[in-house]
Amino acid sequence: MEAALKRELGTTVLRATGHSGGGCISQGQSYETDSGRVYVKSNAKPEARRMFEGEMASLEAILKTQTIKVPKPIKVIELPGVSTLFVMEHLEMRGLNRHSAKLGTQLADLHLHNQQLGKKLKKDESTVGKGQGQMEVQFVDQFGFHTVTCCGYLPQVNDWQTDWVTFFAKQRIQPQMDMIEKNSGDREARELWAQLQLKIPGLFCDVEIVPALLHGDLWGGNVAEDDSGPIIFDPASFYGHSEYELAIAGMFGGFTSSFYSAYHSKIPKAPGFEKRLKLYQLFHYMNHWNHFGTGYRGSSLNIMRNLVK
Repeated sequence: MEAALKRELGTTVLRATGHSGGGCISQGQSYETDSGRVYVKSNAKPEARRMFEGEMASLEAILKTQTIKVPKPIKVIELPGVSTLFVMEHLEMRGLNRHSAKLGTQLADLHLHNQQLGKKLKKDESTVGKGQGQMEVQFVDQFGFHTVTCCGYLPQVNDWQTDWVTFFAKQRIQPQMDMIEKNSGDREARELWAQLQLKIPGLFCDVEIVPALLHGDLWGGNVAEDDSGPIIFDPASFYGHSEYELAIAGMFGGFTSSFYSAYHSKIPKAPGFEKRLKLYQLFHYMNHWNHFGTGYRGSSLNIMRNLVK
């Protein structure tokens, strides 16, 4: 593996450092190279390439907004028959602590970035000779993403849609439901979902949703900080409703009240926020059910029961 890594990175030096890590999905190791320190994630699953390419596209998209720090992606390398590697910038990270409020502010900036591009575009269109051609990041007026991204190792359907409610029901919950159906044929889940589908549009009355670039999997394990401020990593990005981001953040803890206050001072809660948050948490509970088993069935069904009342 190390010989292939040297060749692909064009480096004579490749020395493993003490920094290694790993989550539920992939393993990681830092290396010294000719051009500095890199972090290399590896995964032997057959779907690893798709997963890492989605993560790379997500990091590139967030990086271009210049709103919040992420590791700079370098390269996805396939070692046939062995594993797939994803090389990125190594960042010295520690647990989120001092910079919680700053994370809230910068996450809101990320979510508002596309909306502000849209406003700038409107303004520029009324000025002769200016247009979108001069912008590095293009305004996006639909929900989705230009490539597949994975939340965990399961692929997300990111086909572009003009309507958020359609996107969320058909391309987030339905694929999870289909997997549950295939794996366990859960009748109660199927019946509750049939009822809930009819209720979803009512949760979005009078809510204006401008597509926001999302991290997509922002739980406490995917945030950190260094001396300069907060860092987010392991994204599963797409353009969606900004509220969606806060669903998994609230499920497993790790975010302080200063994070939420700073975020909501820039993006206030819209009417019906709490119910929609539950709806968005449903996706993550179902995704966990499909990744890790029926321990997440109860939470998934409870949310559906509460929302169909």
